Amino acid sequence: MILVTGGLGMIGAATARALVDLGHEVVVTSHRRGEVPSFLAGRVTVESLDMTDRDAFLALGKEYAITEIVHLAGSIPGADTVAYFRNDLAGLLNALDAARAWGVRRFAVASSLGNYIGRPEIPWREELALPEADLPLAIVAFKKAVEPITVHSLQGTGIEPVLLRIGSTWGPLMDPESPIITIAPYVSAILRGETPEARYADDGGDFCYAPDAGRAIALLTTLPTLQHRTYNVSSGTRSTNRQIAEAIEAITPGLHLDLLPGRQSGPGEDPYLDITRLTTETAFTPTYTVPTAVADYITWRTTNPR
Repeated sequence: MILVTGGLGMIGAATARALVDLGHEVVVTSHRRGEVPSFLAGRVTVESLDMTDRDAFLALGKEYAITEIVHLAGSIPGADTVAYFRNDLAGLLNALDAARAWGVRRFAVASSLGNYIGRPEIPWREELALPEADLPLAIVAFKKAVEPITVHSLQGTGIEPVLLRIGSTWGPLMDPESPIITIAPYVSAILRGETPEARYADDGGDFCYAPDAGRAIALLTTLPTLQHRTYNVSSGTRSTNRQIAEAIEAITPGLHLDLLPGRQSGPGEDPYLDITRLTTETAFTPTYTVPTAVADYITWRTTNPR
């Protein structure tokens, strides 16, 4: 059985779904979110778990024969950055303790494309040395620290760490007013009948639709052997606000979305992740294009609040 922490969140639920589709038994944990999405109902076992409660975490091993862990649980930083670090570090360390106590085969953990901030090369590849840089968000700083903590904690245990440098993922179950990945609030405004704020047409990034990210993580969790321990997980391409607006207009009769010309910061290129390592080893290719992802998400949101 495979444990997915944060398994009712956007990426966690998509990962759990992909694992079940591959034929695996899955137990997911969630702390604050209790509603099981329709695509997981009756397909996974759900356990309520405060990730900071070490004893409760370890007790899961008495109920389930867990062979792999996918640690995706995390909180959103508030005003107290130290409290955020304390909470998510406790959750990570408890997950690592559980992995060691249960003798799992593989421990996959969420890292971030933000690790590469400061590298001028595009695309960003796993073999690039991670730079010292001022990071824009506490969550990015924590994800960068996750990697060495995980690797050192599992040294000599026989447990294989898999570091998932996840791109800008969006899709069903994400915060509909997310200030970080703003596709969702853009769509939310349109669904409310409002005119969204005009965006710069050529701004964009490596936007990966959650079902694709979940499938990639599922493959990296279950493949018999891996050649590396660090993998970029994303679409491997750059998408723009123009493409997103055009995709929304194509399925919304009479809608016209205004765009500002060029990029907000002037000429240049937004970074994206190279996923050659992922595709070579797992045969993964993204299923969703910008138009099909937008269409799927709008269909989902018409009957779901997030």
